[in-house]
Amino acid sequence: MKFKLDKTLSLVAVGVISVLQGVQAAPVYEIINIDLDTYDLNGTIANTRNGYGMAVNSSNEAVGAAKGKKKLTVSEEDDGVIDIEDGVADSETITYSVNLPIIANNFTFNSIGNEWLPTFESVNGTTAPTFPEDEDTANSVDTFFYDINDSGLKVGAMTAEEQTLPYDGSSETQEFWYYREYEQRGFVKSGTDAEVALLPPYNQYVYKEGESEEQTITVGGFSSAAAVNNSGLIAGYASTDISDNSGNIINSCVENNSETAPQEICIQAAQFPNQYGYSDIQYQIRGYVWQYDAGVVTPTMLPLGLEVTNDSVYSAQGLGVNNEGVVAGRSYVYRDNDKDRLYYDAAYWTKDATTDEYKYNWVDVDEARDVYSSIAYDINDNGILVGSYNKYINGYRRDKFFYFDTNNPETPLVTPNDFYNSISDLGSRARDINNQGQVVGYIETTHDKEKPRPKAGFLYQLPNTEYPEGEFKNLNSLLTCESKGYQQDAEGNWERNLVEVTDGDGTKLTYKSDILVVEANSINEDGTIVGTAFIRKPSYKFDEDGNLVLGDDGLPFFQLNGNGEPVTSYLPRMVVLQPAGATAEACTVVDDDGSDDNYERKGAASFAWLFALPLLWFRRRFK
Repeated sequence: MKFKLDKTLSLVAVGVISVLQGVQAAPVYEIINIDLDTYDLNGTIANTRNGYGMAVNSSNEAVGAAKGKKKLTVSEEDDGVIDIEDGVADSETITYSVNLPIIANNFTFNSIGNEWLPTFESVNGTTAPTFPEDEDTANSVDTFFYDINDSGLKVGAMTAEEQTLPYDGSSETQEFWYYREYEQRGFVKSGTDAEVALLPPYNQYVYKEGESEEQTITVGGFSSAAAVNNSGLIAGYASTDISDNSGNIINSCVENNSETAPQEICIQAAQFPNQYGYSDIQYQIRGYVWQYDAGVVTPTMLPLGLEVTNDSVYSAQGLGVNNEGVVAGRSYVYRDNDKDRLYYDAAYWTKDATTDEYKYNWVDVDEARDVYSSIAYDINDNGILVGSYNKYINGYRRDKFFYFDTNNPETPLVTPNDFYNSISDLGSRARDINNQGQVVGYIETTHDKEKPRPKAGFLYQLPNTEYPEGEFKNLNSLLTCESKGYQQDAEGNWERNLVEVTDGDGTKLTYKSDILVVEANSINEDGTIVGTAFIRKPSYKFDEDGNLVLGDDGLPFFQLNGNGEPVTSYLPRMVVLQPAGATAEACTVVDDDGSDDNYERKGAASFAWLFALPLLWFRRRFK
């Protein structure tokens, strides 16, 4: 049974786990980018801490993003740096300020089967991170890949490179002001060719002084490319104007030029993200498509879901596109044309074959009248759109994955059953759907009310003749034993692989391998999935000044628990999963200490920062 949105969402008792223990029907998966000698994940580029798999095409080419450079001070007496291959250490924290050099902390990479090794790929002149950092090659440009089509065409977003102005303020040590031309710009990249920037229609502000004098000021604008289909049609969003209040901020920067800082620096300070991830300068954002053809892009703006009659800031985003040219995303809309009911809702845009104009279509989430927002992430060639909506469930706001048939828009959207053969209060989001009706995304795995909940990647099969009710699976329950960190002993029994590390006093320590798939972002037609997995690593010991504690041999000490074992935490890495074949079996081993099921039970606090995945980082202003 499948529940429609207008049916009551109820929490099934946590103890009802018949589906999780039922007969295996979904494909068994194995993690392809695992090193079975070390049980490590080849999931990020050298000298970075975190890796995220973003998309995979049918040619087994994947793209991803790396975040967090290695840069650790050993001590105040020895201000060098130490390379750490094992263990969890703080990544470099980036603070944006017009008084400091702009340092890149996000990098793009590609990954190609069979080995799937992440390989740094330059965008906008970026250089690979080095350790220790080479000041001559360090770059100031942050880059992200979001999608790749079957011919290898890649799309994403980037920042501009750092520029400087001579400093003339009160500091006696500062030499320059630091700024850049734009904060975010979409791009498309073919093979090893240089990227083609997707220039937003609005990127300059006209300042008027009196009735005749005008000054054109570069403010950069805003654009992003989120998806690309096999004909080179790119879906994304771009700035079309600036808000009135933002115009007043720029006016103030011009009128007070050089009193506290040059106008370029004043404008830059207003565009850097604050501690909450927002900037003071806000743009009108509209969904866009760009047709790429041999290095040339042709832009088309997608209509907003409402008629603009005031000076408020409205946004729309194209986030997915199928090979029929239908775009999925979201837009502000007045539900039922009621101007007291403004929402940011899932939408799709179809192209009129006669006029070549795009038409906006609302995804009706209004049946229950208590949905706060919704979003569509992808649409397949059969017109099935996937996304999520947000509403109160059992007293808490949760996201719930849905799918919707755009070819039969009169049919309500469907909220699939999840783990308990019903609809629970576990939050979930769908990220991608292929033409086989396979959907991937993430779902929460605990029912904690007040704490952040850990997540797991899921695979959902839309209803078909083989699965008339559909099938929802936690990807971790579909993995082979090797892919979960187990190895066989001489008698053929499965046991956790023990990783050996050397402490600062020369003591040999061990901890158990553990790999948890926490988000699935993309699935191709063959069922290959890329996303993000957590891998267990030991934590190092730091002193009260934040420096590594080293032994006489120069090795760092690990944090130990009461049993003298390393305290462990998790690092995110790109993960690549492929069907393991008809004879493979999903792992059913249960550890005595329960460590095999921690993706369902482990403390949520250690997973809280997963909410800051790079895809969300780029959408911070438009939530």
